[in-house]
Amino acid sequence: MSLVSHLFPKLSLLPHISLLCHGHRHRLGLVRRHSTTLIHRRPPASIFSPPSPLVGHSRHGRRRVSMDSASPEVSASVDSVADGLKNQSLNSDDRGGLGSGVEHGAKKKLEELNWDNSFVRELPGDPRTDVLPRQVLHACYSNVLPSVEVESPQLVAWSESVADLLDLDLQEFERPDFPLLFSGASPLVGVSPYAQCYGGHQFGMWAGQLGDGRAITLGEILNSRSERWELQLKGAGKTPYSRFADGLAVLRSSIREFLCSEAMHSLGIPTTRALCLLTTGTFVTRDMFYDGNQKEEPGAIVCRVAQSFLRFGSFQIHASRGKDDYKIVRALADYAIRHHFPHFENMSSSQSLSFSTGDEDSSVVDLTSNKYAAWAVEVAERTASLIASWQGVGFTHGVLNTDNMSILGLTIDYGPFGFLDAFDPSYTPNTTDLPGRRYCFANQPDVGLWNIAQFASTLSAAELINDKEANYAMERYGDKFMDDYQTIMTKKIGLPKYNKQLISKLLNNMAVDKVDYTNFFRSLSNIKADPSTPEEELLVPLKAVLLDMGKERKEAWVSWVKIYIAELAASGISDEERKASMDAINPKYILRNYLCQTAIDAAEQGDFGEVRRLLKIMERPFDEQPGMEKYARLPPAWAYRPGVCMLSCSS
Repeated sequence: MSLVSHLFPKLSLLPHISLLCHGHRHRLGLVRRHSTTLIHRRPPASIFSPPSPLVGHSRHGRRRVSMDSASPEVSASVDSVADGLKNQSLNSDDRGGLGSGVEHGAKKKLEELNWDNSFVRELPGDPRTDVLPRQVLHACYSNVLPSVEVESPQLVAWSESVADLLDLDLQEFERPDFPLLFSGASPLVGVSPYAQCYGGHQFGMWAGQLGDGRAITLGEILNSRSERWELQLKGAGKTPYSRFADGLAVLRSSIREFLCSEAMHSLGIPTTRALCLLTTGTFVTRDMFYDGNQKEEPGAIVCRVAQSFLRFGSFQIHASRGKDDYKIVRALADYAIRHHFPHFENMSSSQSLSFSTGDEDSSVVDLTSNKYAAWAVEVAERTASLIASWQGVGFTHGVLNTDNMSILGLTIDYGPFGFLDAFDPSYTPNTTDLPGRRYCFANQPDVGLWNIAQFASTLSAAELINDKEANYAMERYGDKFMDDYQTIMTKKIGLPKYNKQLISKLLNNMAVDKVDYTNFFRSLSNIKADPSTPEEELLVPLKAVLLDMGKERKEAWVSWVKIYIAELAASGISDEERKASMDAINPKYILRNYLCQTAIDAAEQGDFGEVRRLLKIMERPFDEQPGMEKYARLPPAWAYRPGVCMLSCSS
């Protein structure tokens, strides 16, 4: 059974994707490679949580074993390791996005920022400094300066919370030279700009070298909390990886990336961030639908921020080039672990974290004996958690190529993304994806596993992990995804424990009636746990979201609500407590594509007020925000035209 089939058991409209690895074909969602089986049962939330019990059988029957005896001293040491592993370097806030949003340290001027630039210092670089399109061999990056032409660049919007991450004084946004500095027209003090080399699978096919074709990293800032933040200008000009493109970006796509980066953070979803958005004052030629109708559009630049922009493809490109470059894969892995997963640097065999594969030969995967295996498993788990969180809010990325997969488990590269309006599991916001819908909403969990398989294969090829360790990483992806997804969906409907049948029936009802995903779950908290509610009143709390239904469909919903109310009553949770908890996980406001388009239309005419207004609204997606109700409305009819509800990768 694939993850798609598990989530939507009565839907047969979706194509299945197959996994090809080590010469065997596997259906995604139930992978058996050699001797390790991926099973969809509920595991511990993470293998990097304190194990309980240390030795014995877990809830799903697999035996967790230690290479040592189960003495109190060993238990303490394993708990200590696990606690350290939990305290990861992302420093997330309580909703899971990058950055705490809490003020720390003295605020600095741009000239006072602490640039470190470890990537260019510690990894092999391209000896050439020109930007001619070419294959860049034996290098992780190419030194390149921003080259975009600007004419009176203008600051459109900025994120105060991202500025806080960098210890940047908010008054710096008012500097007359700020737009020049963050367009790359004037150099910032302390930077060491470069474009990263990476490859990737695009729509399931190996595409070879890709790289930062229009994104130029300025360098890394160390803040007062010793956090490392990489700053990157997207749309800053050509690089050796631009191929036949111009290295530029347009205002339309830049607004979408800026707003969605910050909206996702406020939803509690791990994501790259955006410090600021500005126009270049020049125009860029684009063919939005690849149909020969080119158009001049305003140019723009987004300053993206993340602790790292390393992707699966950053490792794939070097492994694909043969044994001579395997040492680069290792160097890049060592760099990633040293700076972003330091809890794996200090593991030892005395701190055993070992797991049975559940096979007849009782094979054991000992993660503490190989830091690369432990790292691969955590990358898999972070990816699984990320995609589970997407499914929870109805987010569809649109271009889940391996070069768009962050090793930190962040949402990265906002192109033709979309949040679900009417619930449609086969929805894809990407016009290029329409023929096969590989990257549609329901397929995202399976595609995530496919991408993890490619990442694990890369590490295996470079002899950093063995087959069993690679298999275990994929197993943990499946377990972690199902655990997190079930937890999220259980919270969304306000129940204390997972009810697969109830949730499956709900999702199928929503798909049949094309119910608005966000507004439905927000309205669901209005139902009272009163089994004596007259049948004719059962659907009253949902009348704003259950529209234009005939008798048969009303009966189907009444049947579901009756069962749901019975479950609510049995839970013993008060209506008030349940509503508060449900409203804290079911947002009222999401960044619907038509809202983006409204802001884009105004901005292209020189009015940036709607961009800034949307940013403020999306910073508080779970609050009622009186007076802003129109931003929670269903999309108008014009929102379903191409270019609004669906987009291409042209930006």
